[in-house]
Amino acid sequence: MTTIYWLIGFVILVGIEAATMALTTIWFAGGALAAFFCSLAGAGIKVQLSVFVAVSFILLFFTRPFAAKYINRDTPKTNADSLVGRKAKVTADIDNDAGTGTAVVDGQEWTARAADPMKKYKAGDMVKIMEIKGVKLMVADLTDQGGKERL
Repeated sequence: MTTIYWLIGFVILVGIEAATMALTTIWFAGGALAAFFCSLAGAGIKVQLSVFVAVSFILLFFTRPFAAKYINRDTPKTNADSLVGRKAKVTADIDNDAGTGTAVVDGQEWTARAADPMKKYKAGDMVKIMEIKGVKLMVADLTDQGGKERL
């Protein structure tokens, strides 16, 4: 009877994975499949459970980083992540020493700081958003040494 339970568990876990595509249950489906084959071979329940846990965690730890890197790489950035690499207009002087500065991007005003602590930007300057730390835009020069735009 445990053979059927492992098969049912496998089907349910694969179904959940197919419905969510979140790479969360596929590893345990692999463990359930391995336990299913152990059950078919006549192994005891303790061996089946051990194989389920071992195979599930081996799959999780060794294949998940690879799968996450290559399967979901085209997922579009959302919310604040989509701002990195874009242009922003400085609306209040950015001075890290004074702790001042704001910039506008997409009509929203953000607190802004220079990514290079030695740099200062004046209101009206255009800058490039390098990263977001908390609720602050970390910005840098829009142009490189040759005066060409970096975007």
